[in-house]
Amino acid sequence: MAKLLNFRNNAKGLAKNDSVAVIGLGRFGQSLALELMKSGTHVLGIDVHENNVQSMNGQLTHVVRADASSREALEQLSIHEFDRVVVAVGSHLQSSILCCSLLVSMGIPEIWAKAQDDRHGLILEQLGIHHIVFPEKDMGKRVAHLVRGSLMDYLEVDPGYAMVKMTAPSVLHGIKLSDAAVRNKYRVTIAATANAAGEWKNTDGNTVLQTGDRILVLGSITDTEKFGQLS
Repeated sequence: MAKLLNFRNNAKGLAKNDSVAVIGLGRFGQSLALELMKSGTHVLGIDVHENNVQSMNGQLTHVVRADASSREALEQLSIHEFDRVVVAVGSHLQSSILCCSLLVSMGIPEIWAKAQDDRHGLILEQLGIHHIVFPEKDMGKRVAHLVRGSLMDYLEVDPGYAMVKMTAPSVLHGIKLSDAAVRNKYRVTIAATANAAGEWKNTDGNTVLQTGDRILVLGSITDTEKFGQLS
């Protein structure tokens, strides 16, 4: 507990900056925390396991060993002063629920939490968690679409609506997008294109696609997949 008491002033200062507290430093939590650091966000990493804390030592702004299902520990870490907290504890259902319940009671403005399945997600939703993430479920859906072979990358923006990267279908090569009438024929929007050199730019009616171009397509999952099957 002495370490937490000594850390409290540092945590207060950290919370005032562009910062996020990440609770749970397993594979998902570590990946998320490191990506936040790359983007210039300060990260307070918290985990109850010493090996996880040691593995992230020096890679995050601060990393602390603490039990995030304890109100006393969270208060000592000044978590209530953070605007954004991510609960990346997914495999231990009870710890996740207790931690999330405490964060909600503290009035944290933005809480993101990892759910291991739909049942877990429902409980988090009932607790009042603002953003619920299903890493394994979402990754499974993404990979399923990529395995079909026509798509290079896939992101479901909202249920039923996706942003997809794919190779430009040959039926559109050498034709202005305004003449191709993509929206009317295929019910999708080609938002951007990249040439062979990897240079991306927004499209307009005068854009002409060539062999090897990659495109970013917006539309319903059904329509984007059908569009991706064009030769």
